[in-house]
Amino acid sequence: MTATGDRTPLVAGLLLAAGGGRRLGGRPKALLSHRGRPLVENAVRVLREGGCEVVHVVLGAAAGTVRERAELTGCVLVENPEWAEGMGSSLRAGLASLAADPRGVDAALVFLVDQPGIGAVAVARVRAAYRSRDSLAAASYDGERGHPVLFGAGHWAGIAEGAVGDRGARDYLAAHRDAITPVDCSDVAEPYDIDTEADLAHLE
Repeated sequence: MTATGDRTPLVAGLLLAAGGGRRLGGRPKALLSHRGRPLVENAVRVLREGGCEVVHVVLGAAAGTVRERAELTGCVLVENPEWAEGMGSSLRAGLASLAADPRGVDAALVFLVDQPGIGAVAVARVRAAYRSRDSLAAASYDGERGHPVLFGAGHWAGIAEGAVGDRGARDYLAAHRDAITPVDCSDVAEPYDIDTEADLAHLE
């Protein structure tokens, strides 16, 4: 990593945890049990162990219950009242929160709450791809782009502008494909999602 001025660049974790689990019978994904605790706690731990000391968590479905049940001390909690519109609204809310963080965040490492097969090693690898506020990097699995992804702050405005519905940053990344640094994580992580009842078998 290169220094920004006289300080070490700040790469913050941005955890998207607002989903309502529509295909899971309306069970919010953040509250699914994994190793005896809410899934959102696992994701925060992974981000911190991967080197993200600053973590912003976007909540939506059952946000009040998540605050009550999950141990999220030290995180910046961002409530997205428009969470039902899709991931795009949560990404916009999270990037706005990071932009307002007085610590001066240089890049966002975006992580999804429903991917417990991705651990701290993958987070650390993608985080290490930061070079400047213009950096773009993404984990890859057998040649396919996945999460986590790293967005230098220079890209946030453009990403937010195109983040609508469930597309998130997909269109922006497609338009900037040549600028993305791929980070192979195939050997250390499994990028499955917890989307359906059958997927619950992945939880411990």
